[in-house]
Amino acid sequence: MRRLAMVALLLLAGCGGGDADRAGRLRSVGPNPDLAALLRVANVDAGRRAFGQCAACHTIGAGGQSLAGPNLHAMMGRAVASNPRFGYTQALIDHGGRWNAARMDAWLAAPAGVVPGTRMAFAGVRDPMERADLIAYLQSESR
Repeated sequence: MRRLAMVALLLLAGCGGGDADRAGRLRSVGPNPDLAALLRVANVDAGRRAFGQCAACHTIGAGGQSLAGPNLHAMMGRAVASNPRFGYTQALIDHGGRWNAARMDAWLAAPAGVVPGTRMAFAGVRDPMERADLIAYLQSESR
């Protein structure tokens, strides 16, 4: 019985997402931080883990195929709807602009709110720190 309890505790310890410094990062930026403050403490590894939910529709490796969504390698700084191997909606094409941190933050928070008519069937990432981590990861894959 004691052995079973120890195994259960070890398994639960592994379910915390692996971001032991998250609370400290949030404390360091204070209440109601803006995107710039969150990006200063963003964690690329946490963003890589969070990207797991994106991987259902997107690849990120160089030369990766498009799935339900386009490959996202080297997308930061690139024009919106510019992957030639993906068929974007006219709404996203017409939206225009370039992917930067602020645009990506808004998109990750509510894709359909930013571009009504997008096919991206994802409600969004509510947690601003998680969005900053994802942006840091996308930036790291754009170098």
